[in-house]
Amino acid sequence: MTERYEYVPHRLLRRRVRDVASGSEGMLMAVINENVSDSDHPHWMELAYIRAASGREFTTAVSNVEPAE
Repeated sequence: MTERYEYVPHRLLRRRVRDVASGSEGMLMAVINENVSDSDHPHWMELAYIRAASGREFTTAVSNVEPAE
C-alpha cells in the first residue's frame, strides 16, 4: 500500500465520545488507519480524531474511545 492513511468506518462517528486515557471528551470526527513509521518498515495504527469543545482536535488510539454519558 503506497498511501500513508485510510479512513475506517466506526459506529461512534459524529457522536460524543470520551478518551479513557486522558478523560477528555468531544465529537469523534474520523477514524484513520495511519502509517506512523518514519522508516521504510510500515507500522499501521488506527487513530481516532476527536474534536473538543474548544474546536481543537486530538488523537488517541481507537481502543481508548467510548461513548460519553
